[in-house]
Amino acid sequence: MKPRRLALVTLLSLSAAAPALAFDLGNLTNQLSGALGAAQAPAQQTTPQGGGAASGGVNAAVAALSTGEVDQGLKEALSRGADIAVKELGRENGFYGNAKWRIPLPPAIEKASGLMRMAGMGAQADQLDLAINRAAEAAVPEAKTLLVGAVKSMSVQDAKGILTGGDEAATDYFKRKTEAPLTQKFLPIVARATDKVGLAQTYNQFAGQAAQFGLIKADQASIQQYVTQQALDRLYQAIGEQEKAIRTDPVGTGSKLLGKVFGAALGQ
Repeated sequence: MKPRRLALVTLLSLSAAAPALAFDLGNLTNQLSGALGAAQAPAQQTTPQGGGAASGGVNAAVAALSTGEVDQGLKEALSRGADIAVKELGRENGFYGNAKWRIPLPPAIEKASGLMRMAGMGAQADQLDLAINRAAEAAVPEAKTLLVGAVKSMSVQDAKGILTGGDEAATDYFKRKTEAPLTQKFLPIVARATDKVGLAQTYNQFAGQAAQFGLIKADQASIQQYVTQQALDRLYQAIGEQEKAIRTDPVGTGSKLLGKVFGAALGQ
């Protein structure tokens, strides 16, 4: 039996024996949402109890900044965070060689991988594992132009909202402005990298049918959609970590402007 056919039979058999096991893709951990929740919870508790004066001091410090300082400071911070994140992920082994960012196999394949290895098909799973991560590494550099465009188009109102927002207000801004167009940019790049892998084609046939019955989420209905969403989640998470670092220690960035602008937000 041909390997592709055997892969399909293996997955279909797993589905027939235990549909919940084969299709339980809805439990995929959204790493970005988890990171945002963890980061924002403590951020909401930074005002001391009974500390209206402290809050007023921060507001006064921010109000004392000129419009130009806020605008330029936020643009510098956003540009810096996006640039570092793209460089970290958009290189060889940015995903595949880093356990923190590596994209796992889709849950249906991950759960079937033990059976696949017993059937001598472990190499196919490994090939797909490498392909999806290399696809993400190839796609991420394409994000830079759109991220830069989002920075340039930022309004003064956007800037002030980001400055006084939560730890990942800038990351949320990037996501609102760029997620839809980045999805369209990433999909064909990911497709070129994964279409050559037989197991990816088998998954697409299998998952596409499952999606029609609501057994899996739409963003997991194909390898291309799955990898694109996973890559974007990790990109925004990486940007969020850079933003949090700037907010936590603006002086440590070595930029006087960032030190002044974000120091004001911290009441320093």
